[in-house]
Amino acid sequence: MKDQLHISEQVCFPVYALAKEIINQYRPLLEALELTYPQYLVMLVLWEHEAQTVNQLGDKLKLDSGTLTPLLKRMETKAFVTRIRSTIDERIVNISLTEKGVALKEKAACIPKQLMEAMNVSAEDLLILKNIITKITKK
Repeated sequence: MKDQLHISEQVCFPVYALAKEIINQYRPLLEALELTYPQYLVMLVLWEHEAQTVNQLGDKLKLDSGTLTPLLKRMETKAFVTRIRSTIDERIVNISLTEKGVALKEKAACIPKQLMEAMNVSAEDLLILKNIITKITKK
């Protein structure tokens, strides 16, 4: 009988290693855009939804406001986003893209294809992987 406590028997380790590898593959592509991987995730949400509150971003990205706030401040310094406190409820901070942030989408359009090429996988392979991951992570 196999020992289930061997690292080679674990599902978590290759998933962990894959996550690190994907982020490492993104790094040089994103450096050209002056983005970190978490900032890229924020941009993906904003390119899709235009404006979001910090809480909405946190829900979508599974990040808390303590992580998001400094990240968003750095993005504001780079003029990719604006952070505007709500006049109705000062606890709410609205995040919007600047013109520079909107323009960055065009420069980022090639990243998914470049990533697939760097990892030597097809769109079909990634879709299968994404579907399995989504099945596991859905609550």
